[in-house]
Amino acid sequence: MSREEEYGMSGSGTGGSAGVAGGKARFDDIYDRPDPRTYFRRLAPLEYEIPHHAQPVFRRAAAERAALDDGHPGRPAVLDVCCSYGINAALLNHDITLADLYERYASPARQELSTARLAEQDREFYAERRRPDAVPVFGLDVAAPAVRYALEVGLLDAAFTDDLEQGPPGPALRHALADVGLVTLTGGGSYVTARTFTALLDGARRPVWVSAFVLRTVSYQPIVDALAAHGLRTTLDASRTYPQRRFTDEREREYAITAVRALGHDPAGREESGRFYSLHYESRPGTP
Repeated sequence: MSREEEYGMSGSGTGGSAGVAGGKARFDDIYDRPDPRTYFRRLAPLEYEIPHHAQPVFRRAAAERAALDDGHPGRPAVLDVCCSYGINAALLNHDITLADLYERYASPARQELSTARLAEQDREFYAERRRPDAVPVFGLDVAAPAVRYALEVGLLDAAFTDDLEQGPPGPALRHALADVGLVTLTGGGSYVTARTFTALLDGARRPVWVSAFVLRTVSYQPIVDALAAHGLRTTLDASRTYPQRRFTDEREREYAITAVRALGHDPAGREESGRFYSLHYESRPGTP
């Protein structure tokens, strides 16, 4: 029996990137390429899979949010935080799977293509698989090459590189936030903090829901508190965990086991088995 409960961990914890330098591998270089081929080739051996698990969850949340009459014209947009090459947007709005994307971008046949030729093929590929219930998707990521490619091939309706950890949204993002009704996140909880979510919600004009997959090595409590300050109630199905990827080495495994124990989780059968695992947090306006 699943246990969905209002989420609130005891203890102060730390959000954002605290602890990252202590053992979690970084992959910064795969986000500064002009297209996603290196991203998929690098992550394939690690069996990176959290977008696959998020796909049905985000589709359901987007459909429920779109069905809500919030008094504003037009369909509410989804804002994917730490969107990189638009992977979540691809899976949300197109009849494809994460396995399809691995096959496409890691295949030897596509390694010799120029970025321009790949982008041309991708525009056609995604257009042919566009779902009739597709929703507007905005992307936010400091990795400019990644969001540029996602925008070019039609995965994103708008893209922004504002670093909300360092400052407020620029004029373009502020304008776009008026249309946002759902914020999604997969994995970026290790790198963004409550500062980013506060900035987004401060600029919102429609009711905003948040659907986030966050590693068990990271405390989500500071973000939960920031969302609560904006009237959002966060729930967690504590019985469900979602595999994210294999560890790169034993050092990363030891880091993860130590981190999850410090946050009150049991690594047995999960991190001890050699993978990062995530929890899913859903935040929606609370009832008075």
